[in-house]
Amino acid sequence: MNAQDAQNIKWSENIIIADGDYIDHVAFDIIVNFERMLNRRIPAADFSQWAVNIALDGRLKPGNHETQVVLLHDRKNPKLENFAPADYGKELNGQAFQDDHLGEFIINSIATGDEATKKDDALLDLLKTILNHEEVKRIMIVPNAEDGHFMGMLRSTLRDVDDELKHVTLFAMQPLEGGNFKQQILGYSLLNAMGISSSEIEHKIK
Repeated sequence: MNAQDAQNIKWSENIIIADGDYIDHVAFDIIVNFERMLNRRIPAADFSQWAVNIALDGRLKPGNHETQVVLLHDRKNPKLENFAPADYGKELNGQAFQDDHLGEFIINSIATGDEATKKDDALLDLLKTILNHEEVKRIMIVPNAEDGHFMGMLRSTLRDVDDELKHVTLFAMQPLEGGNFKQQILGYSLLNAMGISSSEIEHKIK
């Protein structure tokens, strides 16, 4: 999907927008840290399971839903290094999978310019487009929350959203100050998608 297509396509009720480069970076850090902590190899995150986890954390209830996953990434990064499947063009874009509890997930990827600002602009433009579509009821955003300037623009974009019409959840590794949105910790969805359980972590810490 091209950024220009966003205006014209029919959107699902549930949308996940993710910075692919950022989630890959976070996944790498988790793998490195938990391999050291648990003293075992940590596999790449199961992309489908991660998307399901994000939807659940975004308050999607069981049912026969349709959820669109939009991945934005720098053109110079043709694939995710710490997820499986990983290749944006060959394995992710235009693909779909069915979850037994939440229904169908449809995946699209958008390659942006090599500069981070271009990707940030594309994400904000996409978000503004989606906010104007009445059929969209639930939006889950996974941005580079470590970029303070971008987060300021994101908060501004979401300032006037009516939570009764659009349920917005933002995912980050640390709690964020303020903002007209619900918050969830990104790491939990990744740990689960890598097969790391809370009981295993607790056992190792004891």
